[in-house]
Amino acid sequence: MAELPLLVLLVAAALLLGPPRRHGRSGELAGPAPPSRAEDDGLLRRGRFLWALLAGGGTTVLVGGPLAVPAGVAAAVVVVTTAGRLEPRASRLRREEVRRDLPHVVTLLAAALRAGQAPAEAIELVCRSLPGAASARLTGVAARLRLGGDAAATWARLADDPELGPLGRALARAHRTGAPVVAAVEGLADELGARARAEVEDRARAVGVRAAVPLGVCLLPSFLLLGIVPLAVSLASSIVG
Repeated sequence: MAELPLLVLLVAAALLLGPPRRHGRSGELAGPAPPSRAEDDGLLRRGRFLWALLAGGGTTVLVGGPLAVPAGVAAAVVVVTTAGRLEPRASRLRREEVRRDLPHVVTLLAAALRAGQAPAEAIELVCRSLPGAASARLTGVAARLRLGGDAAATWARLADDPELGPLGRALARAHRTGAPVVAAVEGLADELGARARAEVEDRARAVGVRAAVPLGVCLLPSFLLLGIVPLAVSLASSIVG
């Protein structure tokens, strides 16, 4: 097969381009390194060039003929592009954490504002009381307000945040219209709380549905053997007799 040498070369190149092993001072393999940004990207994203080489080589061998090389290049490009667009695992976990903590952050912020705290002081109090990914993003907002930054620009920038956008839009709308900030934040807290409870109920119902599927698969054979088969055999015997 003419494409076999090309496949061998591509596999060898993929192995050489794979992630190197870390060695200790004595030349022996060291223990696992602390997680880095590259390791947080996941296996598919981190090794996308390796998978692209393998996909391109395999496609070249399978297609053959004059279209072998173009098809292999196209397959490699598709694999690299698709794997590169995957969301890193660390980013996904941070996004989920911010989304999960947002109702609690807004509730605490509403309580602080209701107690008479200024927005900057209330945000700092929330960040100290509820540390996490959401509070880490709000720290910069409190710092800008402390330094005398424009509140409208600060809220507009917060509104552009993918996860904290609802809070930024509520504060920006209250600042623009002159409405009470406390009422806007409390309304958002009630809305986010109701949405979070609805999501929890949906997940609970989904767990029940998913649990019923394997249970049904396990009970169906016994039901057929103990219920349907004897009935069918007795009916067939009565008809024959």
